Amino acid sequence: MTQKTIKTIGVVGAGTMGRGIAQVFALYNYPVVLVDTKEEILRGALELIKERTAHELWDKVKNLIETSTDLEKLNGCGLVIEAVFEDMAVKKELFRKLSGICGKDALIATNTSALSINELSSAVDNPSRFAGMHFMNPPKVMKLVEVIKGDKTSPETVDAIVDVAKKLEKVAAVANDSPGFISNRLLFALIGEALKLLESGVAKKGDIDTVMKSGMNHPMGPIELADFIGLDICKETMQTLYEELKDERYKPTKKLEDLVKAGKLGRKTKEGFYKYG
Repeated sequence: MTQKTIKTIGVVGAGTMGRGIAQVFALYNYPVVLVDTKEEILRGALELIKERTAHELWDKVKNLIETSTDLEKLNGCGLVIEAVFEDMAVKKELFRKLSGICGKDALIATNTSALSINELSSAVDNPSRFAGMHFMNPPKVMKLVEVIKGDKTSPETVDAIVDVAKKLEKVAAVANDSPGFISNRLLFALIGEALKLLESGVAKKGDIDTVMKSGMNHPMGPIELADFIGLDICKETMQTLYEELKDERYKPTKKLEDLVKAGKLGRKTKEGFYKYG
């Protein structure tokens, strides 16, 4: 597999990350096949992509994104990226299906932020063509793409995915498979410690965030960032890291668990650790 053979991109899952990934590829002139289970989800995804695309670029983007509820439409794609929700069983079942649909030379990637690449690859007929391609949210804005190689991922697959990321003017960072990879190991150690400082009464949330913004030059404080990511996602990711690494730094705090139980998930529900208008 070489970069030259990757001409069409498949994206499975039209949620926040999937539609963002599809938008980025279309902005950089790649034809995209975006697949989800329902037509209304796909229509909604296109509406949101339009809202987040410059008016003068929309016709190009619209014409490059084909939507479908049929996975078979992915059979001509050189690279298919999975962006469904973080459930190992669901993802593995999808990869078993993709193995029978995608061409033998096609690459298959996952946008997972925490699940094991090695375990996911066990559902792919040829694990050498499988890797993690972890975009940051929002994909159009964030420069990083984390490329994660499993034990059986071939060097050619890694090189091809890094090349594609560069074509999108992204910065690729390559990691071996490990719980949380690089980004989430670092990020949730920071968020976890910030939440423990808050819960133990060391400081108020605004002061914790101010230290990281004004003292460490972070654009957003860790508690603000947790709200931005979504507290449900934070809790799930931290719980996974805690269970796999047996490290107390990642154990969700009681306040985080209580907010998730109450449906206060951050910016997307207008309230989390902070309230939003």
